[in-house]
Amino acid sequence: MNSSPRFKLFLMMVLQFFIWGAWLPLIFGYLPSLGFTSGQQSLILNAFPVASIIGMFFSNEFADRKFAAEKFLAFSHLVGGLAILGCGFTREFGPFFALMLIHCLLYVPTISITNSIAFANMKDPANEFGLIRMGGTIGWILAAWPFTFIFVDWAAVNAANPAGFVEWIGKALENPLSGEAAKAATKWTFIVAGIASLVLAGFSFLLPHTPPKKADPAGGGGAAWMQAMKLLKHPFVLVLWLVTFVDSFVHNCYFNWTGVFLGTPVAGGGVGVEARWIAPIMSIGQVAEIFTMFVLGITLKKLGWRITMIVGILGHAVRFAVYAFVPDSAGLIILIQVLHGICYAFFFATVYIFVDAYFPKDIRSSAQGLFNLQILGVGALVANSICPYLIQDVYTVDKVTNFKGLFMVPLITSALAAVALAIFFHPPKQVAATTGGGSAPAH
Repeated sequence: MNSSPRFKLFLMMVLQFFIWGAWLPLIFGYLPSLGFTSGQQSLILNAFPVASIIGMFFSNEFADRKFAAEKFLAFSHLVGGLAILGCGFTREFGPFFALMLIHCLLYVPTISITNSIAFANMKDPANEFGLIRMGGTIGWILAAWPFTFIFVDWAAVNAANPAGFVEWIGKALENPLSGEAAKAATKWTFIVAGIASLVLAGFSFLLPHTPPKKADPAGGGGAAWMQAMKLLKHPFVLVLWLVTFVDSFVHNCYFNWTGVFLGTPVAGGGVGVEARWIAPIMSIGQVAEIFTMFVLGITLKKLGWRITMIVGILGHAVRFAVYAFVPDSAGLIILIQVLHGICYAFFFATVYIFVDAYFPKDIRSSAQGLFNLQILGVGALVANSICPYLIQDVYTVDKVTNFKGLFMVPLITSALAAVALAIFFHPPKQVAATTGGGSAPAH
């Protein structure tokens, strides 16, 4: 089992998303602690979506037609890992931004590439991808929980001289870091992410060989990304692509604001959660995502593409409705994090499977990149550009944030996206499947 291709693909996903999950949840509170302005914060946060846009026109082309995917993965994680490692050792805007940009330029394309490696080595993507991609969910969870113990005042724990393991755990949980000490400890999120990236660089050479594919003459030749872009002429592809942008915007509103909302004191309009519990609470969604990935294949067969995606989008609306209208119920806000599994698996993971099913095999990395252009690129770019401004300069007055008004923005936006998908998304029946498990859109 341990030597099987499926298990290696699973471990690949664990490491791939461990890297991202280590630094993303806490960076939104960490950047202000470094004294960066809202504009500087947006520049750093937008390194990720800008890298996705660039990757669409460069990196995925190389992964499709120039280099073996596993070798490209190894190089990207070697250099990108060193860059994110460096973010843990600088507090100046210039070096921090440069290192984050280098990391993102190399990391973001690997999300499409790991998908392509997985799909190229699966016999039944609709049923297998959810289980393999579940490794990414587990990786994200594994990245979150250790930081509960990084944000502990160990001097206070040692001073208490606990007797035995149980009392030691109790004292650790009773003595969290706070203030500047907690902010300083956040640097470890980048160090851990860098180490994981270097591990994946080495592990990449153990993955199944995934050679580049020659251009399909029947598809007109040309650059892979150009062939992928041409498929936007199909109305159902264009509609899904635009709705993907909206869902990405809402998804990134969640990451921009949830950590701040949880950590803001009740007097300031938030939930009042201690810093050490923010990442674990947000990881509850990933725990739920594990179950959702298990049932994704069955759900797609029962509900079909459109309804499954609509349910995923509406999950965002319900979650932000709870944030907006029941902000004083910490228990319900923590519980509602389980919807993240539905939001991610039923929309984004379903989109990835849909792309593999409908797009020609010689451009699939670029086709995945076409949708990652929205998921990780344009949607995230818009969210990261306006979210710091909205929460800090529009909806916060005298240090009290109007979270209800803030959360109505993604609530209404996601509801409208679900309506648009219900009305306009009508994919045709697939033509005969090509070798590798997919088919091209019907003309």
